[in-house]
Amino acid sequence: MRPFSTGDRPPLPPFTRDTAAQKVQSAEDAWNTRDPHKVALAYSEDSVWRNRDTFLTGRAEIVDFLTGKWEREREYALRKDLWAFDGNRIAVRFQYECRDAEGRWWRSYGNELWEFDEHGLMTRREASINDVPIEERERRIFGPRPEHERGATFPVR
Repeated sequence: MRPFSTGDRPPLPPFTRDTAAQKVQSAEDAWNTRDPHKVALAYSEDSVWRNRDTFLTGRAEIVDFLTGKWEREREYALRKDLWAFDGNRIAVRFQYECRDAEGRWWRSYGNELWEFDEHGLMTRREASINDVPIEERERRIFGPRPEHERGATFPVR
């Protein structure tokens, strides 16, 4: 394996089960900050996204998209699970919960396909997501994942 450079975002591909799991946990941790600028640093300058029906290219568009997302999706809290990996690609399943401006709660289920460059930056992200309305009493995702839950698979429901 080559030594890290200052532009690297370890772990770097090719991924092992452990390094793929680290990459997934790092992504979950970053997204739970709800800081679009911090999250965007994990993506290459020319990263290509499909998020539901929205297509984006580049960090500036990613920051704009995430800024709007977290203005609409209040109290956003996310869990990601490693599904599969191979070489420079990782597949993830995820769930998040949030509240809209009218106070309704939602749980969103999704799958992501990720592709990375040699520096560990994501160059491609494709996300398919379904939203399910829930009652506040049905919530089960509260803030960032506690340390004792790291590495545990999150149940489908």
